[in-house]
Amino acid sequence: MTLVIDPSETSAPAGTSAPAAAPLSDLVARDAREFGGYARTGSWTFALMVARSVRPGGQAAGETPKVSAKEFAQLADCSPERVMRYYKAWDRAADDGLVPHFEALQPGQETELPDADVWMSYYVSRNSATSERGTAIAEAAEAEGIRPTKALEVAENPTALRAAILADPATARTARAALLDRLREDPELQAELARDVVRTDDLKKAVATESRAADRIGYVRQIAESGQIRTPAGQTVDAPAELREEAERHLSLIDELEDGEDTGEWATDAYDTMKSLVAEAVEADPGLRVQERRTKFYTSLQKATRAFEELTFDDAQDFYEDDMVRRLEELQQAIGSCLAALRGAGGNPSQG
Repeated sequence: MTLVIDPSETSAPAGTSAPAAAPLSDLVARDAREFGGYARTGSWTFALMVARSVRPGGQAAGETPKVSAKEFAQLADCSPERVMRYYKAWDRAADDGLVPHFEALQPGQETELPDADVWMSYYVSRNSATSERGTAIAEAAEAEGIRPTKALEVAENPTALRAAILADPATARTARAALLDRLREDPELQAELARDVVRTDDLKKAVATESRAADRIGYVRQIAESGQIRTPAGQTVDAPAELREEAERHLSLIDELEDGEDTGEWATDAYDTMKSLVAEAVEADPGLRVQERRTKFYTSLQKATRAFEELTFDDAQDFYEDDMVRRLEELQQAIGSCLAALRGAGGNPSQG
């Protein structure tokens, strides 16, 4: 159904005219124009007032109708430091060719101004740029190829930086990379971060997992790059060609993973495969197999010897128990059996 509206219902009654619009106030029009200008240029408008009214450094008072920053601040009822922040912002923009230099401006002169959104690239809200900290930030910014003012602005707004890191994964990754670079040359920060990690269960578990994966990848990489394997008994021998090729294959798969991709499963698979192949290589070589068993035996014998040598009996009367004597007697019998087995094997124990 179409709704039809009677024009008489929306027009003025017959014989009357619509109210005439009130005359536009000059004050309202001026405010609107000034608002529009400021919306487009932002604080550049205030910077222009400073640039055309404050004389540049080195210029004598008698050479220009402009005044000093101190006099301008007194007239404006604000601090000279605030005036100079606008002054320096204009100076930086002039060096980049965005605005005229101070000498080209006269009091009251108008000029085309940059967009408001580039203002913060030149304006420093505090005098941090002149401090030791600010200087270091500025130098680092220049090394990264960005304007120092951008870095200083971020440094002066840590809450904004925190919000960006929390809200944006890309910002968080950039912050992580920067933090890692900083850690390499800041032992104090290393210690603080380490304490934070060990005090946070989730982080501690994550570090342990990544450390284990890194160790396993290192094991595979060592085989691929050196061509040697370490047997279960701790011997270092040349790896068979096919075993080394398998290590290189696993390593290439791991190296091709995207940044940030979980390597844990790949590392475990590569590590388990290589350990299995190493064990097979040992079993396939009779000489190596015998040497491996000999090495394991000596290792166990050394551990047992050290453990026994650590026993002291000077004050045995204070803690003597029958069970202790029984265990030592059993150990003596085991050693006797071991000696008999070795002697029964025949041959010179120093050979082979």
